[in-house]
Order: sequence, then C-alpha cells, then structure tokens
Amino acid sequence: MNGVFVTGTGTEVGKTVVAAAIARTFRADGQRVAVFKPAVTGLDGLPAERPVNGDVDRFQAHRPEGEADHALLRRAAGSEQSDDEIAPYRYGPAASPHLAAALADEEIEPPRLVAAARAAQAGAEVLVCEGVGGLLVPLSPNYLVRDFAVELGLPLVIAASPGLGTINHTLLTIAAARAASIEIAAVVLTPWPDQPSGIEQSNRETIQALGKVTVETLPPLDLSAPETWPPMGRFRDI
Repeated sequence: MNGVFVTGTGTEVGKTVVAAAIARTFRADGQRVAVFKPAVTGLDGLPAERPVNGDVDRFQAHRPEGEADHALLRRAAGSEQSDDEIAPYRYGPAASPHLAAALADEEIEPPRLVAAARAAQAGAEVLVCEGVGGLLVPLSPNYLVRDFAVELGLPLVIAASPGLGTINHTLLTIAAARAASIEIAAVVLTPWPDQPSGIEQSNRETIQALGKVTVETLPPLDLSAPETWPPMGRFRDI
C-alpha cells in the first residue's frame, strides 16, 4: 500500500485531526485519497457527550456539530467513500472497539478489516488510515490495532500532545511500534501553540533525541475550513 497509518499515544490527542491534515495535503497535491478507520465508537455521544479535554477544545474549534471521525476524514480527503467503505465497524458506546462490538453481540473480524482497507486503497493513489486509540488497543480479544498496522505495512505517524506527560506516552508508543518492526515516519505534536512554552519545546527536543525520530508540529485548526489548514509537507514523499 501507499500511504500512512496514524496512531496516537492515547485517546483525544489529535489523531483524527492529524490524519485529516495529512489527507488534505495529499488531496491538495492533486492525488486521489482514500481514508480508512477500522472502527468508530462513541457515536451515541456526538457531539455534547463526546469526551474532550482542554487541548481538544482548542484544536477542534468550529468542528461541524455531530460530525464523526470518519466523516471528517472523508471531507478532508475530498472522498466519495461511503460510511461502510471508510469505517466498516461503527458503534454507539464510547468504549474500546472490542467491548463496543461485544455490546452489539458481534466481534470485529480482522480479515474483513484488511480486505476493506485494501479495497479502499485500490481506488485511490494514497491511503490514510487512522487507528483507534493507541497501538495496543484491542480491536478484538486477540487482535490489536498494532496487528492491523503490521498487516497493512504503512509507515506510522504518531499523534501526541505537546504538554506535560507526553514524553513517556510517546516513547512507549515508539517502543511498541518498533517491537513489531513498524517503520515510524514521524511524531506530530498537536495542538502546537504560536508561542510554545519551555516545557513544550523541551518535550519536542527530548522525544526527537531519545526516540530517534522526526518530530513535527501541527497548530490548532479550524476544522470547518480545510482550505485554511497548513500543508503537512513532510509526508508528501512517503
């Protein structure tokens, strides 16, 4: 496959925003972009009950009311994919995918995910796949997001918060990826402020040095206006 796999250091760290920005960059370059997310949960809580924190409020400013993650990805990519083609498993409860599936009396089937992702990519020049939560989140009882990333074989982009605590979370994610021989394209810290604090600057430098990885930044975005987003130029050559 040609494209990237976007994961996060946890939930609500900007993973969907980073994936959308990368998809928008490819689209703005004139490429046909497909997007994919193996499972979406928390649909019952959109928008008011969706878990948020201060950072999420900042970088999801003006997000259209009730827009789910897979819908934002589709809009950013300029894709005409259906909901089923982007996210074959979608659930109401805000829970880990394996639990959300169990509550719906089903189990996520890994072969179906791989086939659906390959089908999405077949009609495009580049695929932007967003995982669920972090790499070690179970999609089914014996199949992690990391297992899915390994099967797709795409370079990994790690979305992380720039603030206090991110060094440990990010380095653990890097270690988990490398333990499975996953290539890491970059870490993206978001939302990156206009005037980063000393802690934020130090976090970026420390992750880059200890993780031996490129660390990019993404400022807060107006999610209602993709035309205003800065290009993620680092990923054009992937």
